[in-house]
Amino acid sequence: MDYTIEEKEFFMRGALKEAELALANDEIPIGCVLVKDGEIIGRGHNAREELQRAVMHAEIMAIEEANQREESWRLLDTTLFVTIEPCVMCSGAIGLARIPKVIYGAKNQKFGAAGSLYDILTDERLNHRVEVESGILAEECAAIMQNFFRNRRKK
Repeated sequence: MDYTIEEKEFFMRGALKEAELALANDEIPIGCVLVKDGEIIGRGHNAREELQRAVMHAEIMAIEEANQREESWRLLDTTLFVTIEPCVMCSGAIGLARIPKVIYGAKNQKFGAAGSLYDILTDERLNHRVEVESGILAEECAAIMQNFFRNRRKK
C-alpha cells in the first residue's frame, strides 16, 4: 500500500472528479475513491441534497460501493483517498470497515475528525487505528470548497 507521490496525486484527482460531480448537483464538493491493489473499487461524492439522506457523504458512498464489489464489510488492504479530512461519522465508518489507510487533501477545521478537531482514526482507545496522511493536492482540494462557499454566500 505504498504509493508514489504520482500515484497519490492520480487517485486524489479521481477524488476531485467525484467532488466535481457533487458540485454539479449543488452539493458540498467533497469526493472520495477507495483503492485496492492499484484499482479503484469504490467512488463517492456528497449527495445529501440529491438523495435527501443525511449520511450520504463521499466516504460512505465509496465504502458502500466497495463493500458490494468486494462482497465483504471488511475493506482490508485498501486506501481511501478523500479531498477533505473526514468528519466524525465518516471516520467512524472508516474504522468500522477496517480500512487501514486514509489519504486526504485539505484539513477540515470545522468538522475534521482525523486530526483537526478530533483524532478518531488514530485514537489508541479504539480497537482499529488507521494510518493517516494529508496534504496531497491540498490547495486544489481546499479551493473547490472555498469557491463553493464563497459562491453560496453571494447567493
